[in-house]
Amino acid sequence: MPPKKAPVQEKRVLLGRPSNNLKIGIVGLPNVGKSSFFNLLSDTDLGKAANFPYATINPEEARIPVPDGRFEWLCDLYKPASRVPAFLTCIDIAGLTAGASTGAGLGNAFLSHVRAVDGIFQVVRAFDDPEVTHVEGDVDPLRDMEIIQTELRLKDIEWVEKHLEGLKRTGRALGNTSLADKAKKEEIAIVEKVLKTLTVDNKDVRKGDWTNKEIEVVNGLSLLTAKSVTYLVNLSEKDYTRKKNKWLPKIKAWIDTNNPGDPLIPFSVALEERLAGLSEEERAAAQKAPGAQSALGKITQAGYASLDLIRYFTCGPDEVRAWTIRRGTKAPQAAGVIHSDFENKFVCGEIMTYEDLKQYGSEAAVKAAGKLRQQGKPYEMVDGDIAHWKAGA
Repeated sequence: MPPKKAPVQEKRVLLGRPSNNLKIGIVGLPNVGKSSFFNLLSDTDLGKAANFPYATINPEEARIPVPDGRFEWLCDLYKPASRVPAFLTCIDIAGLTAGASTGAGLGNAFLSHVRAVDGIFQVVRAFDDPEVTHVEGDVDPLRDMEIIQTELRLKDIEWVEKHLEGLKRTGRALGNTSLADKAKKEEIAIVEKVLKTLTVDNKDVRKGDWTNKEIEVVNGLSLLTAKSVTYLVNLSEKDYTRKKNKWLPKIKAWIDTNNPGDPLIPFSVALEERLAGLSEEERAAAQKAPGAQSALGKITQAGYASLDLIRYFTCGPDEVRAWTIRRGTKAPQAAGVIHSDFENKFVCGEIMTYEDLKQYGSEAAVKAAGKLRQQGKPYEMVDGDIAHWKAGA
């Protein structure tokens, strides 16, 4: 008897919009350093940094180049006329306060801005400064994190309850025979599971256990707690450089208990502002001091990865470019990011890995070593692939 075929593993559907054009929003209480951080990250002064709540009302947007040593190496190799790195689109969102889910402050508008992004940088204040007021009266990052989590969950619960009520109202006359009726009943059951996750299990939606079919329904709800969260802890320059702060272990324990697996990155707006005021040479010298390295590049890379984004490269003397795609993207769709004709008339892709090109030193040497591969429509792109696409006429 011929050997049994191994079962085909179902491809995991990702939470969130199926797009490569995703955005990350900066979220937190007022006066925790969000707009200052946004200005530093984007190298602009778009964010309205001020020492009072609601200095930022309308969200600001900027595209942040994603640091990548591979991209820099490829540019050194090809010496192109044009260099285009990958970018992370970042939104500065006004501060949330307790009661935002019921409209307190400017809560409803701000939460709608959170709903419009795909991931969250949650800025948490862990520095004392009598010159910078705190909306809650004193510095307590655990309380602040609870406030943000509670407000996002409460808004999701309200949203899901309304959606479920509408589904049940239209579902009263459903039968058991048609496929459409069965699908509608399945949708009701999935939305009920979402509500249970938020209320009974007391979990954010992104921490639930979902099947692919359930994820498709969850994605249609655009829930706040389904978005990825990267916690950014804003320290004083002194605490950041010595890597010591009384709140850090408590914040880590809170994340491990409430949202295990979410990244935590300490940084210091005070240090970043000082570095930003220096010349390039002075900045490089200042960062040689123990613990004084900028965290902005690490934060940008973490935000990009949190959205399940990867990039592949196209390389030549005219241009070296990083193309952003979602993890799990197949070759034709990856080619389509450049132009729809490349997807619609896709023939194949000539693919080599960055590691192979770096090892062998040239495309010709990679090809001679048998490492240049022709990949068809089923090929799933890998972060760092270098591609040349072939399309029909």
